[in-house]
Amino acid sequence: MKLVCEDGRYTLYKEREVIGTAAVQDGVFSALEIAPAWRGRGYGSYLVKEILRSGGGLDAKTASLFTAPLPDSEAGLALARKFGFVPAGDKLVRRRVPDLSAVQLCHDFLQMRLMPGGLYLDATCGNGHDTLFLCRLAGDTGRVLGLDIQPQAVANTNKRLQDAGFGAVGRAVLHDHADLGALVQPGTADCVLFNFGWLPGAEHAVHSTAEGSLPALRSALTALKPGGVLAAVLYSGKIIGDGEKQAALAFFRSLPLTQYTVLVCEFANWASTAPLPCFVIKK
Repeated sequence: MKLVCEDGRYTLYKEREVIGTAAVQDGVFSALEIAPAWRGRGYGSYLVKEILRSGGGLDAKTASLFTAPLPDSEAGLALARKFGFVPAGDKLVRRRVPDLSAVQLCHDFLQMRLMPGGLYLDATCGNGHDTLFLCRLAGDTGRVLGLDIQPQAVANTNKRLQDAGFGAVGRAVLHDHADLGALVQPGTADCVLFNFGWLPGAEHAVHSTAEGSLPALRSALTALKPGGVLAAVLYSGKIIGDGEKQAALAFFRSLPLTQYTVLVCEFANWASTAPLPCFVIKK
């Protein structure tokens, strides 16, 4: 089979024969047809699936919205239901929002609490996804500094920032987050973000540990200005155990209420090894 798309019109070929067509513009289906001789063989499902895929509709991390006319047959309605379309007034609607993750929860929380400008730190920059998020949050008037102990992580992060047009806002440097206090003056940071664990795509033998992370958390709190936020995602599992996670939790719980507000956001129906988002707001 071969699927060809030109200006929102999809044509499905079986060898050289056209067996299906569809018209979709900006997520709006206006037509979908499978040739009578080829119906009931799964080609309609294949066509819809590929159209959704091309528009981000099958990506759990991407928000998407598709609409279509109400089908005039039970078979058409069954096909729509198979892919999550539901009747809404005089049309079908398929709406997807990104699945909530621990990292996304951190991002959402920081967006609600913090304003453009100021100083933002990504203490474990990895491949730069969080660093880029902080650059967008900081804006043109802000400054973002990413840290990592692996040269590949620093290179990946700086390339990501440059490619996204944020090279003048943020940069990554080769530095141990346990010693982040050497790079930041006390009481100057609006946010320090930690995403512990290992560098995605790299060897798991290199990962954060309690020995380095606890000094980093202490330094981060010193670096924060009043009203600043420390955000951390803690991990545990077969490879890294839960030593770092438990040590960080004990540290957070020991912080005096007169100086800090601490939130530990547990996903109640997830496994005990699921990532755990935590927030510390400096008073």
